[in-house]
Amino acid sequence: MSDVTHAKAVQERFARTAQLVAEREQRGREALRERLRRFVQPRGDERALDAGTGTGALALALAALVREVVAVDVVPEQIELARRQGAEFTNVTFIAGDATRLALDSGSFDLTACLRTLHHVARPELVVAELTRLARPGGLVLVVDQVAPVDPLAALELNRFERARDPSTTRVLAEVDLRGLFEANSLVMRRAEVLQEERDLDSYLDLAGCEGDARERARALVPNGYRATVGWYLLWKPALS
Repeated sequence: MSDVTHAKAVQERFARTAQLVAEREQRGREALRERLRRFVQPRGDERALDAGTGTGALALALAALVREVVAVDVVPEQIELARRQGAEFTNVTFIAGDATRLALDSGSFDLTACLRTLHHVARPELVVAELTRLARPGGLVLVVDQVAPVDPLAALELNRFERARDPSTTRVLAEVDLRGLFEANSLVMRRAEVLQEERDLDSYLDLAGCEGDARERARALVPNGYRATVGWYLLWKPALS
């Protein structure tokens, strides 16, 4: 799939399902906020970036924990819905932009983050590079994403299903791939957790707007005993010597 075709798939998929995604995220906001509080342990005075914000799940959960959040997404419908969802949070700014190349000043954030973004991006290494560039020396980078199995055949099976369910999916990376991206950007691991998430298949298909023949194809490809593995990674950008 070309970059142009994939970009179109991302736009169409998330424009179509934005309302459903937003409603789900609103229900889970407090739980996400508590996990962020425990895992990131913010001081409360940080300027934070949410790259690939979607309908604002991470940005709005962070808003009560930090001084300011700048949230960026490439899908206009999602940005508009996120603004409406977050009307009560005066410290959150939503802007349109591509997470692989952001027109923001280097080193201008205390915390940069992305939530379930990398597997929707053709070149996830560019997102991690931008998160690193935009974090100040001594700042933090948070990456949360689904993780593929270490077994290449199991990873192939998972990705076939995920792409059938959601054409905006590029590739769910294995943890070794993610750690390779972090090391390539000289990021130092502060904290890591890998969680198992039970997913109701019908609800998961609905969330991607997967219907008709596409839904049947996805059902036929679902891995046996499917559960999602989600990795949380908090990284430190070394201070300048």
